[in-house]
Amino acid sequence: MAISTSTPPDGAPAIGAERQRRRTLLHRLDVRGAPYAFVAPFFIVFAAFSFYPLIYTSWISLHRVELSTLNLMEWVGFDNYTALWEDDRFWNALFNTFTIGVLSTVPQLLMALGLAHLLNYRLRGSTFFRVAALTPYATSVGAAALVFTMLFERDFGMINWMLSLVGVDHIDWENNKWAAQTAISSIVIWRWTGYNALLYLAAMQSIPRDRYEAAAIDGASRWQQFLKVTVPGIRSTIVFTIVLSTIGATQLFGEPLIFGQGPNGITGGADNQYQTLGLLLYEEGWKNYQMGRAATVAWAMFLLLILVFVVQRIVQRVTARRT
Repeated sequence: MAISTSTPPDGAPAIGAERQRRRTLLHRLDVRGAPYAFVAPFFIVFAAFSFYPLIYTSWISLHRVELSTLNLMEWVGFDNYTALWEDDRFWNALFNTFTIGVLSTVPQLLMALGLAHLLNYRLRGSTFFRVAALTPYATSVGAAALVFTMLFERDFGMINWMLSLVGVDHIDWENNKWAAQTAISSIVIWRWTGYNALLYLAAMQSIPRDRYEAAAIDGASRWQQFLKVTVPGIRSTIVFTIVLSTIGATQLFGEPLIFGQGPNGITGGADNQYQTLGLLLYEEGWKNYQMGRAATVAWAMFLLLILVFVVQRIVQRVTARRT
């Protein structure tokens, strides 16, 4: 019986080596290129809707541009920045942004910290209370500002009615500077306290329970446990919420705009008593039609946020070294 054997053609080893080389190349592309392919959509969207507008806004800020003729630009260099530096409205808006930010951020974070500490205990219906704390955040800024505007109405508002019960005269919340800023701050506090409380709560629940048990064995009270265990354990979250609240305060726009109830909302009141940087940007661009000046205000806000971030990093490093 004859057995026939077939010999591979001369080109078979070369073909096999080529296939192995292709497989190796595809494997390398899969291992090294796949992560970049997964993150590419984010960077594409960021470049199109964030980075490009940022660069284009800086270019517009160096020109005199009107809203009606955006294709006509007159180069003015840094004249817009010089004019903004000498503009009293800018410094007034910057001061108002700072004061409203302080009035809203400090009570908001303190209340959120206390609320999170209470929710951290084992309570009946804790899920309900957590959802209820997040409800104001889910409410639109327009609805919240409109309701609070009615509450702070001078003649028929509920706040003035309640104050009249204890002998306090009606307060003109809109036309008084500090009263208006307090009212606007209350809107921000109402909307964001629950959101920050849930952030603190998530951080508190990651603290090991044995730390509290050790503190209790050492005789620490609940208040001492809160100061010595809870607060240091969520320090990074506290810093994050401070930075987040600072960014939100710098960009504050909807609350004061709706609180003004009309043209005064754009200017931040008749005397600009609660005009923020966001309102100043809107006034320059969509009321005065000066897009170059509006872009300058936008870049001033951006540089201000960078300054705040740098200061926060310096303070964080100094604090870390001391501890």
